[in-house]
Amino acid sequence: MGHLREFRSCLLRSVIALLIALPISFFLANNVFYILMQPVPGLELVYTEVTEMLGTYIKVSLYSALILTLPFIVYQAVIFVRPALTRKEKNYLYIMLPSVFLLFIAGAVFAYFVLLPPALKFLFTFGGDIATPMIRVENYISVLTKLIFAIGMCFEIPLVMFFLTKIGVLKPEWLSKYRRLAYISAFVLGAIITPTFDPLNQSLVAVPIILLYEFGALLSKLARRQKTDIASSAG
Repeated sequence: MGHLREFRSCLLRSVIALLIALPISFFLANNVFYILMQPVPGLELVYTEVTEMLGTYIKVSLYSALILTLPFIVYQAVIFVRPALTRKEKNYLYIMLPSVFLLFIAGAVFAYFVLLPPALKFLFTFGGDIATPMIRVENYISVLTKLIFAIGMCFEIPLVMFFLTKIGVLKPEWLSKYRRLAYISAFVLGAIITPTFDPLNQSLVAVPIILLYEFGALLSKLARRQKTDIASSAG
């Protein structure tokens, strides 16, 4: 019951923070719309339902509020899981927290500046001699936000691999053994994340994931080496 009460308190504080940030995000939504429309110069969006524009505006406001309050929400999650961690695991977690946000931002920036322009250009020009695209605002915003979020999460791969190695869940040998499977999975994930069937756009997702995997493998070896050095010093 104590854990449930603590979980309820953390969840309640997170919801309150989200509700406080929501009005601020609502007034900033126009700026967010402007930023999201920049990858496609001259883009004109339409809506076909009476409540579609309002619903999309609220959705963008909610996404913005979630981003603004994400550090606080993550902090509440850390507070909840902290009693279950050892002292060493807590130290690793505190050190890694800033990297979580930096890597996610790096992934979002990569998606916005590198992946989105060619992917959207392909989608908007494909079959242009047959039909004229009339892009609904709700569909456009949903595709962009999902893609940016997915790439941001993919950029967390090295950090997750480093942390799992530090706490003894992952071994660097496994990463070398299953490297080929990881490469195949990267292209499968690229096909799932990318809203196009163009191999070039899929490779723009798969290749960075492979590089992140290799970087994570190096961090895993470093984590194992540091762990071995500490054990040798203690011995």
